[in-house]
Amino acid sequence: MKKLFILSPMKACCIAMLALLGLTGCEKSNHHRGPLTIYQTIANDQQLEFLTVAINKAGLKETLNGDDKTQFTVFAPTNEAFQAAGFKTVQDVANAPAASLKSILLYHVLSGKVEAGDIPLASNTPVNTVAGTPIYVTRTNAGSVFINGVSVIQANIECTNGVIHKINRVLIPAVGNIVQTAQGNANLSLLVAAVLRASQGSTNVAAVLSGAGPFTVFAPTNQAFINAGFADANAINAADPNVLTSILTYHVIAGRIFSSDLADGIMPATVNGETVTITLGSGPQVKGKGNTTASNIIATDIVTTNGVVHVIDQVLLP
Repeated sequence: MKKLFILSPMKACCIAMLALLGLTGCEKSNHHRGPLTIYQTIANDQQLEFLTVAINKAGLKETLNGDDKTQFTVFAPTNEAFQAAGFKTVQDVANAPAASLKSILLYHVLSGKVEAGDIPLASNTPVNTVAGTPIYVTRTNAGSVFINGVSVIQANIECTNGVIHKINRVLIPAVGNIVQTAQGNANLSLLVAAVLRASQGSTNVAAVLSGAGPFTVFAPTNQAFINAGFADANAINAADPNVLTSILTYHVIAGRIFSSDLADGIMPATVNGETVTITLGSGPQVKGKGNTTASNIIATDIVTTNGVVHVIDQVLLP
């Protein structure tokens, strides 16, 4: 017959106390574990799975996994941000060209550690990225932070080699000036035709929109021009250049205005001297004085070397 091993009440109490202390010690050790590197922090965050794959494909793991001697600030797009940018699955990111991913990712990185409170209390302050091109940072009186009009949804994630700020859209670096950017967008081909035709009149609109600026352009889609009575490029080329100039300059505002700068009811002046009206409601809209309804702003914050473009679904009429 097996003998039962019976602990005395004192021994049982001591063993229970030791077990409890051991568990508590483990929990304390895990809870107070020091911060990780930027790469480790991103790789351990399920919201940043797409970004992790992009970093690996772009060959930036070693850079963002370095020691604390070299500090970086990373604006980290979430999985949803990548999906909105056209990367529907992680595999889409893995299949993207490494050089393209590297160019985009470096546009999300600053040299040095910049916490949210270090950002100037101002709108659209230019800050150079590791890619060598600037982003435009905004910090409001309410404490909100925006990068190129894109919201920082979680700030100041501390890492051993810098800091991470999560953002809800992928930042796309400029591919050229306003005219060049429009030329690269097939859905803006009639706008390009209108700019070129207007430039045959008394004002070289193409030269102005290719200049230093900065300018903000509300860019009507091809369908917007068709709805306004310009069926195709031939119809635009048959129009009076000076009339087109009057219309086009009504779509241009001096200065760099991102979506984060838009406020309900503001009436910014355009370069032709008239104003447009911004409403936010269920979505951002802009209305011309001659329009019966407002135009939806269907794509925002397209950065160019000399400004920013917002795509709209109606031609604005002065």
